[in-house]
Amino acid sequence: MGVPKFYRWISERYPCLSEVVKEHQIPEFDNLYLDMNGIIHQCSHPNDEDVHFRISEEKIFADIFHYLEVLFRIIKPRKVFFMAVDGVAPRAKMNQQRGRRFRSAKEAEDKIKKALDKGEVLPTEARFDSNCITPGTDFMARLQEQLKYFVHTKVSADRLWQNVNVYLSGHETPGEGEHKIMEFIRSENTQPGHDPNTRHCLYGLDADLIMLGLTSHEPNFSLLREEVRFGGKKNQKRITAPEETTFHLLHLSLMREYIDYEFSELRNHIGSHYDLERIIDDWILMGFLVGNDFIPHLPHLHISHDALPLLYKTYIRSLPTMGGYLNENGHLNLRNFEKYMEKLAEFDREHFSEIFVDLKWFESKVGNKYLNEAAGLAAEKEAASKAANKNKVCVGDDEEEEEDMFETEFRQYKRTYYMTKMGVDVVSDDFLAKQAKCYVEGIQWILHYYYHGVQSWSWYYPYHYAPFLSDIKNISGLKLTFDLEKPFMPFQQLLAVLPAASMELLPESYRHLMSSELSPIIEYYPLDFQTDLNGKQQEWEAVVLIPFIDERCLLAAMDPFNDKMTKEEKGRNRHTECAVYSYDSQKDFTYTSNLPQLTVLFVCHRKTDIPMDAWHVALDHVSRRFDRSALYFCGFPTLQHIKHKNNVHFLFPLFGVVVFQQSSRGENMMLDILPSQEGEPVCDHVAQQVLGKPVFVNWPHLEEARIIAVSDGNVKFCLDEPPGVQRVYDRPSTPPPTKVTCPSDKEQKDWVKDVQGLTEYFVKRKGIMVNDTSVVLYGQLLSGRKYIPKANGVVELEKQWSKQVLPFAYQTIVKDIKAFYSSVTCFKSLDELFPLATTVFMVGNPYYGAVGEVQDSSDVIKDGRVRVVFNVPHEPQLELLIQNQHKYCVKYSPGYILASRLGITSYLVSRFSGSIFIGRGSKKNPCGEQKANVGLNLKFNKKNEEVPGYTKRTEKEWLYSSAVEELLAEYLDRFSEVFNLVSRNSHDDVFYEDDVWPAEDQNGAEKVGEITSWLKGHPVSSIGRTSCDLQVLDSAIVERIEDAVERAKSTKKVRVTVKPHLLFRPLEQQQGVVPDPDSEYRLFDRVINTRESFSVPLGLRGTVIGIKGAEREAEVLYEVVFDEEFAGGLNIRCTSPRGYRLPPCALINLSHGARVDHSSHKLTAIVKPQPATAANFNSPRQLNHSPRSPFTSTQVREYTNVWQSLQNSGPPLKPPASTEFEDLIASLNISKGSQQTAPPPAPPQAPTSQADGPLSPQSFAMKGTLMLKEMLKIDGAGTGSPSSHEATDSGGQQHNRRRSSKKLAANMNAPFGDSAAIASPSLAGSANLPNAVLTSKVSELACVCVGLGMAPPDFSFIGSRQGHTFVCQVKLSNGLMVHGPQCQSESDAKEKAAFFALQRLVGLPLLPSEAKGYIYNSSLHLNLLRVLCPPGALLLPPQGYGPAPLWGMPLPPPHHPLLQQNQPFFGPTGTFPGAARPQPATVPPIGSHNQFIPLQVCDVCRIPSHVGC
Repeated sequence: MGVPKFYRWISERYPCLSEVVKEHQIPEFDNLYLDMNGIIHQCSHPNDEDVHFRISEEKIFADIFHYLEVLFRIIKPRKVFFMAVDGVAPRAKMNQQRGRRFRSAKEAEDKIKKALDKGEVLPTEARFDSNCITPGTDFMARLQEQLKYFVHTKVSADRLWQNVNVYLSGHETPGEGEHKIMEFIRSENTQPGHDPNTRHCLYGLDADLIMLGLTSHEPNFSLLREEVRFGGKKNQKRITAPEETTFHLLHLSLMREYIDYEFSELRNHIGSHYDLERIIDDWILMGFLVGNDFIPHLPHLHISHDALPLLYKTYIRSLPTMGGYLNENGHLNLRNFEKYMEKLAEFDREHFSEIFVDLKWFESKVGNKYLNEAAGLAAEKEAASKAANKNKVCVGDDEEEEEDMFETEFRQYKRTYYMTKMGVDVVSDDFLAKQAKCYVEGIQWILHYYYHGVQSWSWYYPYHYAPFLSDIKNISGLKLTFDLEKPFMPFQQLLAVLPAASMELLPESYRHLMSSELSPIIEYYPLDFQTDLNGKQQEWEAVVLIPFIDERCLLAAMDPFNDKMTKEEKGRNRHTECAVYSYDSQKDFTYTSNLPQLTVLFVCHRKTDIPMDAWHVALDHVSRRFDRSALYFCGFPTLQHIKHKNNVHFLFPLFGVVVFQQSSRGENMMLDILPSQEGEPVCDHVAQQVLGKPVFVNWPHLEEARIIAVSDGNVKFCLDEPPGVQRVYDRPSTPPPTKVTCPSDKEQKDWVKDVQGLTEYFVKRKGIMVNDTSVVLYGQLLSGRKYIPKANGVVELEKQWSKQVLPFAYQTIVKDIKAFYSSVTCFKSLDELFPLATTVFMVGNPYYGAVGEVQDSSDVIKDGRVRVVFNVPHEPQLELLIQNQHKYCVKYSPGYILASRLGITSYLVSRFSGSIFIGRGSKKNPCGEQKANVGLNLKFNKKNEEVPGYTKRTEKEWLYSSAVEELLAEYLDRFSEVFNLVSRNSHDDVFYEDDVWPAEDQNGAEKVGEITSWLKGHPVSSIGRTSCDLQVLDSAIVERIEDAVERAKSTKKVRVTVKPHLLFRPLEQQQGVVPDPDSEYRLFDRVINTRESFSVPLGLRGTVIGIKGAEREAEVLYEVVFDEEFAGGLNIRCTSPRGYRLPPCALINLSHGARVDHSSHKLTAIVKPQPATAANFNSPRQLNHSPRSPFTSTQVREYTNVWQSLQNSGPPLKPPASTEFEDLIASLNISKGSQQTAPPPAPPQAPTSQADGPLSPQSFAMKGTLMLKEMLKIDGAGTGSPSSHEATDSGGQQHNRRRSSKKLAANMNAPFGDSAAIASPSLAGSANLPNAVLTSKVSELACVCVGLGMAPPDFSFIGSRQGHTFVCQVKLSNGLMVHGPQCQSESDAKEKAAFFALQRLVGLPLLPSEAKGYIYNSSLHLNLLRVLCPPGALLLPPQGYGPAPLWGMPLPPPHHPLLQQNQPFFGPTGTFPGAARPQPATVPPIGSHNQFIPLQVCDVCRIPSHVGC
């Protein structure tokens, strides 16, 4: 547990302390330590709020092992991997464990009772009792066996595990997990050969771990855990792919420096006696005074009420007068501690003076003073009489001094505290002295525990509350000694800490001791008990008021039944040693587990048992004090590199530092960067120093970057390199090629925005004042290292740089420091890099992406060749699936479409698809705050999440699938009264049971329980939600991909000699390097995993089914469904656990290789273009900001929506009102007497096949035309019109249900109006449209829509982040959505978008001449309109049209004239989704509007077949 709220407090006070990192940003560590109990709890009961949650033991164990693998792979320890499970704890800890377990059992019971009261039906399986995570239970015994088996397996088979010593300290080894780890670290510290630069990583971020880490005085010590999110509801945490997890990395190296700043004032008072290591020891001691797992907090000292700053300020005032420190390496200096407490006692009086006035007022109202005042006065008189000297002459009344009123009241106030809290009748001096001794004894016991290990297994603090500060006095003469004794046996601890509700976890022979009225210890197991917040705010912080176990009574009660244990139970009731495993290829033996379900293993390692007292250190042990060397370890930050000063500021609420999703509410330690002694930097001088060179950026969390440009807003120095070149110019003999430009006005404004953004980011997130920024550097971050073949068979490990360009303030960069990188063996030659039997991947054609094995290459390696045998599997044929994917995609409709079908308002669709809360009682008389959510929970606006297959979010609205319609229809049939109430009270946030079911015979609680049970039993409740920004393929398509893969299983082997630069070898040194940086990813792309020792097996192939964009290249994630199942696989819309999310550095894109191989022309799918890269750097707004920066624009949609996918054949969208359309109608002078123009003699040839599936856009347009004609009374003579029922759902049952739903909703109010109603102006005589004067493409598009019986087009604009380019989006009522190219003005963008919509609407391809010059033949489209709309005829010929080219324009081949304009169709190669867009070229690109654009190229003329062939 540690110290509640301590972690958040120090993270906000010291903003740079906690760094949010992704997996690829975590530095190298030598030793990794895991406090296992946090992992066990997380994997076994991740969400205690859900009483329906059930999990099997097998699932728990599998998740634990997966978690261990994830952490090991992320950290990759070099020397030690230590797993510590909590064993039997010291007696001082058991009291806290006992209270926590009693409370958790009671809370679980209360939650189950509430669920049953609401009518919820709970699963029949028994819920997981988290109290079984206690040493000695059957669960922990099985877990220990599983852990042993897991370690044996990994050490014998996993190459990474074979390089470290693996320690397993299980539940049978006494001691808390984190303290067993610290014993090991202290023991290592005493060894003669200990490396002072050892890099430690301890998983877990409890406050006691922060203090424990600081007691080691190790310079390179970090704490790691998943990102902590404060505020809001506690969400269920799920174990996911490690690449998705965001971590907090707390650096104790920075903690040491911040502590130095906190107490820097003392340097002026004690001068040379100032010792930072001793200050840190005293800082640890002060942390104990606000409470921890062993002693309660002192009265009124709460972290949330600024207790820690009070302790620090008091220490600064006291230390100069003490003549020494408080904590002398774990030994409490009682004389100095008493002086400190005397100073601190002033707080007691100050706090009482603040409440004294309130107490006096309360006394005047109540009429009496404090509780038991008479008893208190009697105690004082008794104490006075005992102290009186019999020989002393009695003092008369006239000689008595009047006591100060305040002091009298203060003593009475404290007396009341002891009487009420501790239940004493007499508060005597002896009682207060005993309280002081117990508390000081507790402080000394904890110091020993943290610095030297357990000094007494039996000692504990015997009270629930601590004494007042002013009562801890006269302690300097105390003699504090402890008896070591022995730890409890496991079953003794079980009986000491478990409540009666968990008696099943005990051996049967002991259970009656918890439940029988005749049990001698039954008083220790109350079924009901009280809790006391004692000044705290959260219920989990409350004191659990249960009696402390008497050790002698407990052991005496157990003794008669010890012999009744079974053999297996006796085997669990013992202590064992810690085991260390190390790989030894010479060892070869079999390992058989005690669990029958585990198979026999053949293992190759040594196992050594370490005695339990082997790591104990002497009480006089002093940890080595090491100064940080001049060597900089990458990833271990320090504040030393840049000169600055520190100040403590209170910035909330306007400028509060944001560490945990909201502004800090306390003081922040701000760092103020001082101006350079060299004066204000000059741009050309800075460019000479850093341009083309590597520097360190993002101080103090330094990252290496290559600088490619320098600018002061007036002049800009850039590297003049060919595209794709990323060279470092760090030698005087090779100056960087430089070009100098003068920024335009717009570029100068962009430079100012960069400066403002950098300044805000450093203040808001890091608490650093960067002051005036005169020079900005633009650089590419280091992404990794890669072996590059050189001449004569030599290879060099070269740094690789990201393609992204980010801005950095010059005063925040660090130059000229020596950085230490991994000492892992580097290869020098091709022989060493590609030895026999090495696994490699091909990154050239042919056989692009194929995995192979290196053969004997001795005869060809001298010629710069490597012989490899590649496995070339037969790839599944996905072309047909890509072409027909619209048949399997989930179709989404706006809410008003569902509303019209269901007979309800669109408001109800919106409300019920989200959250709806129903409370107890009525609106006028609510009963409590308990609320039940009876909404479908299919959309999450604040979190920007949707439920695939049910909801989809667009820029303007939510869309819903037919599955939502079915669910709402069933909901409406079952519980129409809820819809009725919500529709009548649309402005309410909470509704109430008695208002929904007002009749006396209706039980609202039962009805709510019935709704929640029905919702939880529906399959939608188990479907996960995803980010709305994620591009995904629906599960139906993923299932067909799996089927296609199953049909393609053949493999062939080829033997080739390859140039080494075309081979990629998975190596630890190359982690983070993208195998082929030129790759671009699209949905349906085939990929292969190139990362070794992660969950996905090396060389396993798969298909991209989702793309999650990001602003940093390394943080893009691709959802992949792999060809085979594997351990640790995820169910990502696939039928079996074969999915995973991977970054680009873990994949080779096989489809990209096929695309660049011009000998292969296959159908493919294209997603939106990728953003700009360094190759196009000359445009300054391609300089993307850091994703961690709060000042960067997060509106990714304004870029992604340019390529937003079209809902292929969805229903019409709600037609908006259009002033432009009304003006157009008025200008056309349409009258009733208009005559229709005869159609041309030859209509265009229609496709011969009709697509299966839902309504096509043409069919929907036909339906709209018929509806419009009926509304406007247009003569329909001619060809007969089909029944309007042809476009409705053919399912009779569903039709009847909807009809009944409409009847149910007939009496409901519609507060927001019927959004499904379609209004249209009178359009009779629309046949005159061809003769109208149409002056723009916008007008022509509106005219064509009118002629087709459609609503007017809806135009909207998407501006770039800089506001200098615009993209127009056209949405038509037949479901068609078209985007135009980027343009410099809104009017131009609108015209171009209308032009694209016209050519899409009539189904014509965009001819090359049209694309190049935007030439448009108005008469051509209007003649087609006359063909499509003859007088009184249908919009479709009798045989019907085939599917319109909904996929947009096909991509011409490379030599086509369309592409001879230096305009990339997809965006530059090697870029990634989610980053900023490039500047538009002078010629706009070809318009497209869908995520997936099938391209079919004619094999004869190499032109898309439906263009000219």
